[in-house]
Amino acid sequence: MAINIKRPNGTEDVLPKDVHRWQTVEKIARETADSFGFSEIRIPTFENTELFMRSVGETTDVVQKEMYTVMAKETKFTLRPEGTAGTIRAMLQNGLLNEALPQRVYYILSCFRHERPQAGRLREFHQFGLEMAGSPSPSADAEVISLAKNILDRLGLKNIKLYINSIGCPTCRAKYHEALRNYFENRKDELCETCHERLEKNPMRILDCKSPVCQEIAKNAPVILDFLCDECGEHFEKLKKYLGNLGIEYNVNPKIVRGLDYYTKTVFEFVTDEIGAQGTVCGGGRYDGLIEQLGGQKVPALGFAMGIERLLIVMDKQKCEFLTPRKCDIYFATMGDESLEKAMSISHELREYGYRAEFDLMGRGIKAQMKYANKIGASFTVVLGDNELSQGTAKVKDMETGGEVEISLDDKFRVNFESLYFNKMMDSLEDGEMLNNLNGDVK
Repeated sequence: MAINIKRPNGTEDVLPKDVHRWQTVEKIARETADSFGFSEIRIPTFENTELFMRSVGETTDVVQKEMYTVMAKETKFTLRPEGTAGTIRAMLQNGLLNEALPQRVYYILSCFRHERPQAGRLREFHQFGLEMAGSPSPSADAEVISLAKNILDRLGLKNIKLYINSIGCPTCRAKYHEALRNYFENRKDELCETCHERLEKNPMRILDCKSPVCQEIAKNAPVILDFLCDECGEHFEKLKKYLGNLGIEYNVNPKIVRGLDYYTKTVFEFVTDEIGAQGTVCGGGRYDGLIEQLGGQKVPALGFAMGIERLLIVMDKQKCEFLTPRKCDIYFATMGDESLEKAMSISHELREYGYRAEFDLMGRGIKAQMKYANKIGASFTVVLGDNELSQGTAKVKDMETGGEVEISLDDKFRVNFESLYFNKMMDSLEDGEMLNNLNGDVK
């Protein structure tokens, strides 16, 4: 009896017909980060569990409920639930923080959290994220926020609101924690079981609780902005000034605390109301104590992460444009072994120059081959048979216009085909079509 194996719940397959959508987001994100001076970093899919316990925070939902952890010969490993901790660990371990500051890195990776799967929230999800280490200045905060907005704008997204807050430094936050404990203590019996523990260890986490009861109680809780020390208050005011200078609209939301414990001072979110409860498409902030907490020197840092799945959902809702996937440039329909060998030889040369060339691998008849060429969207086709081989020429057919041009099958075939190809491209540009091939330019 056959075994019916399906993908795990909370994961998704990205099929070839859809991958250009992902490549659009990745391409724009990479190019934008590069223009701001960021370079790509790649980190392991799993880390020692202690890394996330120390950085993300033991009282967070991520650590308490959502991490995938395994024991391997007395060592606990955890699939990364987010990208910042592993990236900072890599920067520390590889000495990047001993080089010229600020260090700027970005990444595209998959993350894993055991949550109830729903639209925009999967157990395996993907993020574009970045980290900047070395600058304590609010100008760095504005720079990172500006980069995030630049990506969202280039993707064509509309009506995405920026919310900012400051959650202070350890000094002013200690006073705020005391005020929160006093407030929540009066309604302790109404809090969920998880928030009972948070009340002692980190009462700010109650503000981020998903329980409707806890959310209702938290509505009238003290506001962190009322407890900021002079330094944190000045930092926040300068950030608002810089964002205004850049023409970036924002809303101050004192309830934003973000879901991870390592944040300090600036926190921010880009939010849409078009995809329901999972409306945060980008979130980040400053975490000046994280590097020291993980064993390094006291180096300030900040960053953000964007959920790629959520971005795609919003792009679909708003009917944003995606880059055109690369299709077959030329297809050779062959009859017999000699014509197949010729097609293989010409295709080999064309591919070396960046063209996407295909020929029959299924032993189909000519009619079936041409039907296949239509299905794959080939721009040009060439029929190769005994007559073409004996004459040393073949007709190259433009599949869009139906026009045919006879080209020699000698070593000048590639040069002559290039002329046809680029004339077609120029005609497309004159017709106002936007040529956005994801696979790069031909040589």
